[in-house]
Amino acid sequence: MADHLDVRRGVYHDSVSLLQVSRRVADVDGVDKALVAMATELNLDVLASMGFAVPDAGPNDLLVAIRTDDDAVLEAARAEVDAALAASQGTGSAGFGDAPPPRTVAAAVRAGDVDLALVSVPGEHAFVEAMDAVRAGVSVMVFSDNVPVEQEVALKTAAAEQGVLVMGPDAGTAIVSGVGLGFANVVRPGPVGIVAASGTGAQQLTCLLDDAGIGTSHVLGVGGRDLSAAVGGRSTQQAMAALDADPATEVVVVLSKPADPTVAAEVRRVAEHLDTPVVFALLGPDAPDLTAAAAEVATALGREAGEPAQWPAPTDRPGPYTELRGLFAGGTLRDEAMVIAAAALEAPVRSNIPLADDLALTDGLDTPGHVFVDLGEDEFTLGRPHPMIDQRLRLERLAAEAARPGGRVVLLDVVLGHGAHPDPAAELAPAIADAIASGEDLAVVVSLCGTVGDPQDRDRQAAALVEAGASVHLSNAAAARTAVQLAGGRA
Repeated sequence: MADHLDVRRGVYHDSVSLLQVSRRVADVDGVDKALVAMATELNLDVLASMGFAVPDAGPNDLLVAIRTDDDAVLEAARAEVDAALAASQGTGSAGFGDAPPPRTVAAAVRAGDVDLALVSVPGEHAFVEAMDAVRAGVSVMVFSDNVPVEQEVALKTAAAEQGVLVMGPDAGTAIVSGVGLGFANVVRPGPVGIVAASGTGAQQLTCLLDDAGIGTSHVLGVGGRDLSAAVGGRSTQQAMAALDADPATEVVVVLSKPADPTVAAEVRRVAEHLDTPVVFALLGPDAPDLTAAAAEVATALGREAGEPAQWPAPTDRPGPYTELRGLFAGGTLRDEAMVIAAAALEAPVRSNIPLADDLALTDGLDTPGHVFVDLGEDEFTLGRPHPMIDQRLRLERLAAEAARPGGRVVLLDVVLGHGAHPDPAAELAPAIADAIASGEDLAVVVSLCGTVGDPQDRDRQAAALVEAGASVHLSNAAAARTAVQLAGGRA
């Protein structure tokens, strides 16, 4: 195999776009490896781990690395890079005679009618860019992760002084006035405003509400640490106030992974003084799941939630199976399913993000017994896009589970919407069919997070997965309980 390595000096593209570009280039027939990324320290390490020579490049340079032994394939891959990069660019570049494009966030704010900035740069540079936006007087969504918590506190304190909102860091999902940012589903407009310290949690709740005919006014992602003791719910409280003042919002939902108890109590106290009713969906071992939260929202609006959509497997595979194996792309979906499984199975449930220290994996992904893995964690995404975009690791894992002796049920999530894989069932369905056909005794349950308006066509995705032999559930909690029953647990 021959390596092609191109360093494009001073060329910038955001990380979300580059994840998609890398995926498109890697999919070109004949390409063995591909990485299109900014030359940050982390990405240079990734490049080295892929076996490429590391060039003299810095965070302001764009890397294009392609491995193939066919010149025609290389040309096709290069063309795919250029086409994908062109498609990802906006219209900000200036033509002859035009004013030069802004060089800073604040300059961009001053140049137009702007009230929200999105920052997606390497984490070590995010604070400067986000603070520039805050000081320019606009709210900011910080998609970047790896931002130190003390910088997050400083940003949110400054934002409160300016009367603007900081969403993030590590805010992957938002919907502002009907416009989806990051990973977001196509949902109907409506009366529910969501403050979300969880990206996939927000996607699951908006999809459940959309399925029940209930629309969303805004989803304000505040970052997964906002309800921690260190951050103190700063953005959550500001976002609640903003939604309380929004005439289109009739119910506010505060959604988070397990929150610090003191911070949660303070947020609940603040909610008591709002004019708009607030529903809390703070996940945890003794808390209602997101499907129950969706039903509570419907009740608060005086409506019936109904049962979320589900698509039964074509063949009854009753079990019981000796192992439950969860292969998740969404961290909150894994958390919710694992809590349900841990309460219903009379055996340890192990994970790379365990509920207790003594429940960590003992042999990596081959750890025996009931296992729930978040494949979106850094340990699995080094050198490859997130599994919501790139399913190769999950396809490999499905085959590995089928090859192990004994019977088991595999539970996995499929997240649709903008930013996600354009057609996940096209890859997953054949892999599921092969796993069921080749495995000693294997059942597959899918949690499908999506809406009928999503570009991937939710119902077509469900039909393909069912045809492959899986049972499919819109409700992640219902999928988890179905898998638990197959594994002999309490319903």
